[in-house]
Amino acid sequence: MNQVAFTIGQLARSTDTKAVTIRYYEQIGLLPAVPRNSSGYRVYSEAERDRLLFIRRGRALGFSLDDVRELLELADHRQASCAAVDAKVEAHLEQVRERLRDLQGLEQELQRLLSCCQGGVIEECRIIDSLSR
Repeated sequence: MNQVAFTIGQLARSTDTKAVTIRYYEQIGLLPAVPRNSSGYRVYSEAERDRLLFIRRGRALGFSLDDVRELLELADHRQASCAAVDAKVEAHLEQVRERLRDLQGLEQELQRLLSCCQGGVIEECRIIDSLSR
């Protein structure tokens, strides 16, 4: 069996992650500390690459680092029920929906402000006047 090994630069390129971020994830325990070769360089395996990709995907979905940590812990117990994962994703989905509602309200308010504008001078600007009250 031929095990693939990555330097931090190779891992960074293959996962589109900055090396400083990889080191940070190691520092906070999301990635395990890896062995170093005789030259002192970190040597990462496919397992660390896959874990880093998991972290990146979780972050891209808007999960916090703490949420990602919990999901990783759950993922490490392959035979356990996925109910906790479902609950975590459902809670996150509700947060996303709440933010969407907030953003829709913000969009409506900005549209309302924009419709007040009559294109005059700042002194008579209804938007500035509305923001000032």
